[in-house]
Amino acid sequence: MSSNTAAKTPANTTTKTRMMVQIAMLTAVAEVLMLFDFPLPFAPSFYKIDLSEVPILIGCFAMGPAAGIIIEAMKILLNFIISGTVTAGVGELANFAIGCSMVLPAGLIYRYHKTRKNAVLGMAAGTLVMAAIGGLLNAFVLLPAYAALFGGMDAIIGMGTAVNKNITSVQSFVLLSVVPFNLVKGVIVSLVTFLLYKHVSRVLIHNA
Repeated sequence: MSSNTAAKTPANTTTKTRMMVQIAMLTAVAEVLMLFDFPLPFAPSFYKIDLSEVPILIGCFAMGPAAGIIIEAMKILLNFIISGTVTAGVGELANFAIGCSMVLPAGLIYRYHKTRKNAVLGMAAGTLVMAAIGGLLNAFVLLPAYAALFGGMDAIIGMGTAVNKNITSVQSFVLLSVVPFNLVKGVIVSLVTFLLYKHVSRVLIHNA
């Protein structure tokens, strides 16, 4: 028994090392993509879409949900170190939770049965969960944090009113701006992931 264990140890060590390298590489790509963001016309300018969840979803599908969460956490931590924070870390923690709310359901559904259909179902479920969690976190965490920094809640709501006259309260801000923003982001990230995963996963799985 001890000889079998010894025989397996080098292979296990190599696999873990390769996984760590792949996680580090996907984290680096996610951080670079996080730097390239763009606003949407129906949301205030401080809400911007980036594609950093794409490499995280790819890692989640290729290596499992736990790897996806690790990459998400490392991306947020790396961005915190490079760019700092204006919300005393509150925004970073909320962004981590919002990111995980997409990649975790997607990864769990795909892990159950690894088919293209389940990948699409997983990303659709992740998008809906992210929209719901993102709405709640914005209403109770992010918007109050932004209000404390940028002149109060009336000023934040005013930014929403400037792009949509129907935004007159926190509730309407979340429903008419935050939720659609996360739905659009989820669709874009899912589409790009769907187009890229087959090609990238061959490299990851081959090296696993």
